[in-house]
Order: sequence, then C-alpha cells, then structure tokens
Amino acid sequence: MKHVVGLSGGKDSTAMALCLAEVEPQDYTYIITPTGDELPEMVEHWKSLEELLGKPLVRITNNNRTLNDLIQIHNALPNHRQRWCTRQLKIEPTIAWCIRNAPAINYVGLRADEEEREGIYGDHVKSDFPLRRWGWGLKEVLGYLKERGITIPDRTDCARCYAQRLSEWKSLWLNHPDIYADAVRQEKETGRTFRSPNRDKWPAGLEELAKEFASGRKIRGEDKIQACRVCTL
Repeated sequence: MKHVVGLSGGKDSTAMALCLAEVEPQDYTYIITPTGDELPEMVEHWKSLEELLGKPLVRITNNNRTLNDLIQIHNALPNHRQRWCTRQLKIEPTIAWCIRNAPAINYVGLRADEEEREGIYGDHVKSDFPLRRWGWGLKEVLGYLKERGITIPDRTDCARCYAQRLSEWKSLWLNHPDIYADAVRQEKETGRTFRSPNRDKWPAGLEELAKEFASGRKIRGEDKIQACRVCTL
C-alpha cells in the first residue's frame, strides 16, 4: 500500500504534509504537479519542503508538457469556460499515476471548516483527510505554520492564471515583468485574453491593463491592502 501525499504547496497541504510526518510517520510519497508556470518563490518553496521532509517531491506531468506547451498546442488560452489547464496538467496525470501505483491511500489537505468532497481517483485509490480527522480549521493550520516558521508564497498557482485577482495581475506586472510580457505575447498570438471581458471596469487585455497600472490608476481597496501589509510586517 502506497501512502501518497498530494502537495499543492499552499498552506493546507504544506501543514498536512509536515504534521503527518511528525504524528503519523509512514513511508510517504510526496507528489506535486508543476505546470512550468510557477513563480520563482514557489519553486524555492518546493525545494525547502524537500529539505524539511527529507525526501524528494515526485513531479507528475503530462508527458513533460508545460502550460505554455499546451497553449501553443491548443492555440488558445484557458479560461473559466475552458479549464483544460487544470484537467490536463494536474487531474488527468495524477489519476494516471495513482492508478499505476495502486493500491494507495491519497492524503488530501482539506480542512475541517471546508465542505466535504469525495476522492477523484476512482476505486483504485482511497482518499484520507487528515486535517478533517484532526479537527484543524484555518486557525490551526496558520498556527502550526507560524510555530514551524514556514512562510507560504503569495501565489501558489500559475503566474498567469485566468482566475487570479486584479491585484495579483498588478503584482505580476510589477515584480515579474518578463512573465507579464510573455503573457501579453500569448494574447496577441491567440487573439484571446486571460481575463474575461466585462469581468470588471478594467481592460481585459493585459497590454491595455499594464497601461492602466502605469498611469497610476488605483485598484479598489488597494491602499487598504497595502496598509494591512505594512502593519503585518
């Protein structure tokens, strides 16, 4: 029986993986599903977890394809109606890997204060939810990470995720202009935009959006968010 821990790198799965190793020691296999579009701080976070867990993270991919590879193959950008990125880069490769490595128990980082959900890997793989068993909600997860001195990156998803907030696009434009510029290139080549048109009163296209950022136009609530960050620091 394989004991498989799925690690997104977010706060819940990180806390679960580290605490499992402490209180329920097993010969765990830690798996991640990189898309090739993670920010540098996320890549460093995975490296740090390998050191803390004392084992390499098994990287599961779709034949080594990245998000950019799939965009080129489809000549399209993922969006709310076409979420092929998650399905093809994460769900399907993980299901295939789990079936090849069955029987297995898959440990999922679902908290006790979240809605229940069933496993998605079929009859071959049993899902276990340690955080729910421990009665851990958000408070317990954050408290554990603070106690261990673990800092989770601001973004654990793709750098150019269509679902991210406007403030996150601005952060990408400010802190990773090379990635932002590449996303602009992809919009021009496909004739599509990552952001949904009419989602808000800001431009959908990233090139036009950058002009708004450069003009000094403020995002609603931006000053309050910045003030909170200063207080936290």
